[in-house]
Amino acid sequence: MAGAFVVGLAAVGLAAAADEAQIVFGRIQTALPYAAFAMTPIGFGLSAWLVKHVFPNTQGSGIPQAIAARSFSTPEERRRLVSLRAAVGKVLLTLLGLFVGASVGREGPTVQVGASVMFEAGRLTPRRQSGLILAGAAAGVAAAFNTPLAGIVFAIEEVSRSFEARASGLIIGAVILAGMISLALLGDYSYFGSTGAGLPIRSWMAVVACGVAGGLFGGLFSRILIETANGLPGRIGAVIKGNSIAFAIVCGFIVAIIGFVSHGQTFGTGYTTARSAVHGSVPIGMEFAPLKFLATTLSAISGIPGGIFSPSLSVGAGLGSNLAPFFPSAPLSAIVLLGMVGYFAGVVQAPITGFVIVSEMTSDHHMLLPLMATALIATAASRLVCREGVYHALAKRYLKPE
Repeated sequence: MAGAFVVGLAAVGLAAAADEAQIVFGRIQTALPYAAFAMTPIGFGLSAWLVKHVFPNTQGSGIPQAIAARSFSTPEERRRLVSLRAAVGKVLLTLLGLFVGASVGREGPTVQVGASVMFEAGRLTPRRQSGLILAGAAAGVAAAFNTPLAGIVFAIEEVSRSFEARASGLIIGAVILAGMISLALLGDYSYFGSTGAGLPIRSWMAVVACGVAGGLFGGLFSRILIETANGLPGRIGAVIKGNSIAFAIVCGFIVAIIGFVSHGQTFGTGYTTARSAVHGSVPIGMEFAPLKFLATTLSAISGIPGGIFSPSLSVGAGLGSNLAPFFPSAPLSAIVLLGMVGYFAGVVQAPITGFVIVSEMTSDHHMLLPLMATALIATAASRLVCREGVYHALAKRYLKPE
């Protein structure tokens, strides 16, 4: 109970601080339009240096670390990946990334923070640590998005890939308590606001289009991330491995260029753009999806801490917006939702989590069947490009002996 309470507080605190970091960066951009060309590469390099020398094993989203930690049998092994030090580092470096315009999210980091807090809460009960880490991961997702059902489904489908009856009470209890803290401090809200979108039966070809396109592009993103993390072959791979901080700086500079070209839309989580697309209030340019895809890919392979949940949803929103003109009889918001779940499911290859999390974030149950079908098609299409889910593939690198 104490651990779940702290996870809820951490999720709310990280959410508020992440929003503030992006606001400050936006103000700097408004006052000094070329500031990102210095801030972003320097920030990427500093973050990569801190990961290497101060906060090891905090790179990336943090979900692979939580998955890998459950595979170890001793507290000492798990502590390398989930600990208070890792949680503190994850929070600070995620905020640093958002402050300098990285295309990262806070939800994946909240999972590692949640797993770390629950691990520390269970140090006196090593036999239950695996279940506590799983519960912390679920609580992190639930509190970050205000999606309790998605938190439970994510823990079962993605983190553990099985239903563990003995851990079910821990998971549900942690989700309830962390969610209550989020509700108490932020109120009851839908992450992207409520929508009443529906998809006419005559427009169901959009399900196939968004599923195939989202799955292929999501699989491509995962394939690039996995291949880079495992080390590219040849001289290029050797140069990147031997100059990781310089590589991060180069990635940051290119992200700054992309942000400048997109008039700042690709910086940060992409939440504002995705929300506007869901409600159809502001049109998204055709260039947003590919540019956000590139910015997120570079941020992810640079090795800095930061999640891919929110950026993936924003890429999917842009993809859906680009496909919407082909289906004029369907509401724009409906196609955007299909694009979001298609790309997200393509990245994580977790179809149930994909449609549950999008439907909960929008409180839209009219779209449940189309979202389900899109998630299944996207997962199948993604596996044509990337055979293994990105989180479990990346978790393997932490299981190798140092």
